[in-house]
Amino acid sequence: MKSTKLARGLFLSSSLALSCFLPTQAFAQDNVEASSSSGFYRTQVGQFTVVALSDGTVDLPMDKLLHQDAEKTKQQLAKAFLSVPTETSVNGYLIDTGNEVLLVDTGAGSLFGPTLGKITSSLQAAGYSPSDVNHILITHLHPDHVGGLAKDGQRVFENATIHAGQADLDFWLSKAQMDKAPKDSKGFFQGAMASLNPYVSADKVKGLQGDEQIVPGIKTEATHGHTPGHTSYMVSSEGQEMWVIGDLIHAGAVQFPHPETTIDFDSAPEQAKAQRLRVFSTIANSEALVAGAHLQFPGLGHLRKTQSGFHWVPENFRRLR
Repeated sequence: MKSTKLARGLFLSSSLALSCFLPTQAFAQDNVEASSSSGFYRTQVGQFTVVALSDGTVDLPMDKLLHQDAEKTKQQLAKAFLSVPTETSVNGYLIDTGNEVLLVDTGAGSLFGPTLGKITSSLQAAGYSPSDVNHILITHLHPDHVGGLAKDGQRVFENATIHAGQADLDFWLSKAQMDKAPKDSKGFFQGAMASLNPYVSADKVKGLQGDEQIVPGIKTEATHGHTPGHTSYMVSSEGQEMWVIGDLIHAGAVQFPHPETTIDFDSAPEQAKAQRLRVFSTIANSEALVAGAHLQFPGLGHLRKTQSGFHWVPENFRRLR
């Protein structure tokens, strides 16, 4: 993996930060969270109900993570009224087809600090319970996407089958791969194993070999590069489409206008860049809805092609009738 020490340790260091918060700070944060959004946003793709679920936000040093000059990154972020570290959303997406309830990614669970791990509460606020979920579609096995799968070694989604790229399962669940990985990246493997192994033991994990249909109206799209088996999902109903793109993008203010910009989290940066350009061009041409794991919550919108990149158009707030 071509990640820096900072990128490899970022997820683990966030959990250690828990001990640095004073009780009064934690109490104040709880009050702020209790008075803000409920953590879900509901929209429609044809006959399918789509619910964006917030797992919370995490501060990321984008000036150090993105593969370009740090001052250039700061200037680009400033144009979007953002600074560094950049508060970055972590989103999951529930899809209710009427016959099946599917969840794309499960957030960080307990693998991060106090600002993440809210997918289950957001799910419940939206009127669903973990037992309602039939299928969980994993974009990739990084901790902020699989951490919500298990708690205390037990399956959180007891009725769900897990679907994930076979190449990711082979890599992140391999003790041999973990043993030869640098010390400061072993936590990625440990997080994936702790999250997935309860489902592996229950024979509830299916590897995705390529592009295939999960249920009618929901297909996979191999977008390998960010990780060996990174997978996006395309939702189709009554002529409307939505792409759930996982980590094809992290910093929208930078990577939409400059999609050639890669990030330390990418296992294969050049491949990740090529996938971003390919998929974004397809989405812009089809005018499909986009759902992004790290776009500002709810992370839903459309893409327009520009001369050098793409323009992000957030979905207009809508109420369901």
